[in-house]
Amino acid sequence: GLSGGARESRARKIGARPRSAAGGCGKHLALMSTHALPILEFVARNYKNFNSRSTRDALFAYWDHVRSGGRMYWAVAGAMSSAQLGITLAPAIRAGLVHGLSVTGANLEESLFRLVAHHSYKDFPEYRYFTKEHDTQILAQRMRRVTDTSIPEDEAFRAVEKFLVPMWIEATKNGERRFWHEYFYDLVKRLPKRLFEGDPNECWLLAAAEKNLPIVVPGHEDSTFGNIFASHVKTGECSASIVKSGIEYMAQLYDDYRVLSKGKGIGFFQIGGGIAGDFPICVVPSIKYDLQEPVKPWAYFCQISDSTTSYGSYSGATPNEKITWDKLTQDTPMFVVESDATIVVPLMLQALLEMQADPKGADAIVKASRALTKKSLAKAK
Repeated sequence: GLSGGARESRARKIGARPRSAAGGCGKHLALMSTHALPILEFVARNYKNFNSRSTRDALFAYWDHVRSGGRMYWAVAGAMSSAQLGITLAPAIRAGLVHGLSVTGANLEESLFRLVAHHSYKDFPEYRYFTKEHDTQILAQRMRRVTDTSIPEDEAFRAVEKFLVPMWIEATKNGERRFWHEYFYDLVKRLPKRLFEGDPNECWLLAAAEKNLPIVVPGHEDSTFGNIFASHVKTGECSASIVKSGIEYMAQLYDDYRVLSKGKGIGFFQIGGGIAGDFPICVVPSIKYDLQEPVKPWAYFCQISDSTTSYGSYSGATPNEKITWDKLTQDTPMFVVESDATIVVPLMLQALLEMQADPKGADAIVKASRALTKKSLAKAK
């Protein structure tokens, strides 16, 4: 049979006083549990080489940029909303650590699904051992599997449909035109709280809507609600024109970028690859070459991905390749972390939240870590 149902373990109390041990270990652990910057300290102490080093350096550079007044633009691909990235992304948005977003249509809607149908999700931690018959059973349960979790058809898709479709029909009657995300911003803010199953503090879509964060959703047609919208256009209930196009998204991004890049500039933090990243990063060369107007380059670049460079893969392309497209420059701080974003990104976000809460303490840790690292750096001849 299937291994269904979320497996939850009892979490240890954070900050609980540890038992004393020989050699002062108990005292050391007790001190760690009372520090205000435990994640940052952990990264600085342990992340020395390979992908962990890249993670540490990307984190420190992110902090340098926002600490000095710079902004950060996020590109989110993959199934990060289903993986509950909102637990750390929503607080980061509210804390002013994220200033603009490019997300897939799936990530946009799945943040809303987690909010209204969280209790109905089912997890399948043994998915690697499933057969086709197992997945057929999941289909019969009206669950749509996303790796080790699954979205409930009725509690998510059909529940949201009851609210969103009438909004489209009303817009058709009134001849209104809006961006794809504006319908979702409007909906998530007007939903009755009694319908929430997930924690609204962990819904990044709600956090972004409350701040009216600049956002683009390139290729939004490639999503569950993109398909649902297409069906209502086909039946004649809705006009396709009520949703502004991807070209109009880029035209809006021209204006957003000019505002966001003022002062210390704006960095680019990318999860995964594909259109969520490729679409917005092109705004810089497009302003320069197509509008023929002056524009600041991206002030920072970091990509978290497990893709590799092969067969013209954009997702796995090294940052240096972007220099040839005038998206980055040789002076742009660049980082690539070849790892699982569900592991790396929450860690970085939590560290950044700590750093923002105690900037002087954060600066001291970063300075000490860099001084220690400098001693082991090889000098290029």
